Amino acid sequence: MKQKETLLNTAGIDINQAIEEFGNEHVASSHDTPLREDAFEMDDELKMELIEKHFRDIMYVLGLDLTDDSLKGTPKRVAKMFVKEVFSGLDPKNKPEAKLFENKFRYNEMLVEKDITFHSHCEHHFVPIFGRAHVAYISNGHVIGLSKINRIVQYFAKRPQVQERLTMQIGNELKEALGTEDVAVVLDADHMCVSSRGVKDNSSSTVTSFYSGIFENNDQKRNEFLKYLELPR
Repeated sequence: MKQKETLLNTAGIDINQAIEEFGNEHVASSHDTPLREDAFEMDDELKMELIEKHFRDIMYVLGLDLTDDSLKGTPKRVAKMFVKEVFSGLDPKNKPEAKLFENKFRYNEMLVEKDITFHSHCEHHFVPIFGRAHVAYISNGHVIGLSKINRIVQYFAKRPQVQERLTMQIGNELKEALGTEDVAVVLDADHMCVSSRGVKDNSSSTVTSFYSGIFENNDQKRNEFLKYLELPR
């Protein structure tokens, strides 16, 4: 028991208090990703070193033979994957720069980018969320490179998430980057915490939306956007 408490305290977590306060209620605590104030004081190398150590402990507790050729490199691989790949969106230094261009064509209709594939991880069980994002905006005098829209989606997806928060983060970032209120975002995603554990439902997906500006106030514009999402590829 003492060893268990030591491991938890090393991570700075009072696990008993957390369980007592939140129980099994899967709720988002904030529109922003919950981060400690000192979240970026460690460099990536130290983070990977610590994650490798603790993941090795987890594998040991599970009873796995860490001398096996197939398993002995797993803690290091997981640590690198967490920091450099699947949770790289936690670090602001990885935020894509949204360079704007003058709307020289005077294109004043909505621009829709649909079927942006994204992969994320549920913050409640750390298992994958994967789906497609559909984004629209109406220019306020400037446009953004299409690849930057994809990169914004990927940046916010690469962190422990709940889908509602991810949808709002993408929408708010596009509003700020583009300097326009006229933004719409729809996410349609599958959650492995639903399909691979618990209820084990393989047929359902989750849809969330974000509408602001004309998409929030004008039913015709919102319906036009949703109609585009029905178009065959």
